[in-house]
Amino acid sequence: MLRLVTGGSGSGKSAYAEDWIVSMGIEKKYYLATMYPWDEECKKRIQKHRFMRAEKGFQTIEQYRNIEEAPIETGASVLLECLSNLTANEFFAQERQEVNGSVWKEKVEERLVAGIRNLEQKASELIVVTNEIFSGGSDYPQETMDYLEVLGKVNVRLAQMAGGVTEVVYGIPLYSPIYL
Repeated sequence: MLRLVTGGSGSGKSAYAEDWIVSMGIEKKYYLATMYPWDEECKKRIQKHRFMRAEKGFQTIEQYRNIEEAPIETGASVLLECLSNLTANEFFAQERQEVNGSVWKEKVEERLVAGIRNLEQKASELIVVTNEIFSGGSDYPQETMDYLEVLGKVNVRLAQMAGGVTEVVYGIPLYSPIYL
């Protein structure tokens, strides 16, 4: 089952998602880490997250792009952390220079959704963490607006696919089961 966890920066969404995966009791647990260590700030965030999950039994796979290629065993539980970074890594990839803007946005959206569907088929439980970044300002360069559009569309599609969506606010999970 796919579950989507969202929240603002520092909301506690990562800890919540990790604890949920651990509570399922599935022996094989994968943590798909998507933050590329671009600079010192990124490296510090990566170290913080590694420390947070150090005793939780995750096998970490650093998968910055091409999420469909992540080597996970069938039946495992999987935590993808986080969709916002994965989307940025895919969206701002070098190949973007060679493709028309609207075609590129559609290509990235489809690639991400297909990759997550692939993970969902392999995993017994899949939790995807994403950031709520849409309440901020709106005076961004067009390139950033295009990235936000892709992330927003992927978030909507995953919420529609998910068995439940949880927004974490100030460390408090607000769960919404999906009834179709």
